[in-house]
Amino acid sequence: MSRKILSKVDSPRNITNHEKLLDANDFIVSKTDTKGNIIYCNEIFTEMSGYKASELIGANHNLIRHPDMPRVAFKTAWDLIKEKKEFFGFVKNLRADGGFYWVFTYITADQDLKGNVVSYTSVRRKPTTSAIDAITPVYKLLIDAEKRDGMKASEKLLNDFLNEHKTGYENFVIDLQKGITP
Repeated sequence: MSRKILSKVDSPRNITNHEKLLDANDFIVSKTDTKGNIIYCNEIFTEMSGYKASELIGANHNLIRHPDMPRVAFKTAWDLIKEKKEFFGFVKNLRADGGFYWVFTYITADQDLKGNVVSYTSVRRKPTTSAIDAITPVYKLLIDAEKRDGMKASEKLLNDFLNEHKTGYENFVIDLQKGITP
C-alpha cells in the first residue's frame, strides 16, 4: 500500500494568527535529502509542526513554509548550503492547523568521505523576542519587494540593507539573536 506524500499544495490555506512557542530548551532537528525532502525529523519537530512523522518523512520541507517568509531568505539559505557553508536565520514556519511558530535555524550540508553533499541537517531553537520584533518588518519589506518587482528586487533590498548597516547576513542574524539590533 502506498501513501500520499504531502507537498506544498497540501499546506493549510486557512492561515491563522495563532502562535505556538518553542520551549527555551527544545531543539527541532530534521534532515533532508539534497532536494529538500525530509528524511528524518525529531519528535519536537512533529509536535511544533502539527504533522505526524509519517506525514513529514518524504515531504518537501517547504510544506511548512509560511507565506510571511520572503523567498529571498530561502534563496540565501540554499546558496550558502549548496556551497557547503553554514546558514543561520530566522524562519516563521506554518503549522498543519494554520498557525505558526518561529525558529532560529542552523543548516549545514552533510558530506560523504569524498566531499559530496549527500543531505542537509537543520537544528532549530527558540529565537529571542527582540530578534523576531526586529526581523518581522524587514521580512515584510522583502516580501513587498518580491510581490512588486520579483526576487531580484528583494535580494537587492536585502543587500542594500546589509550594506547600509555595514554587516553581512550571518553577522546580522547572529547579532539579532544576541539582542543586538542595527
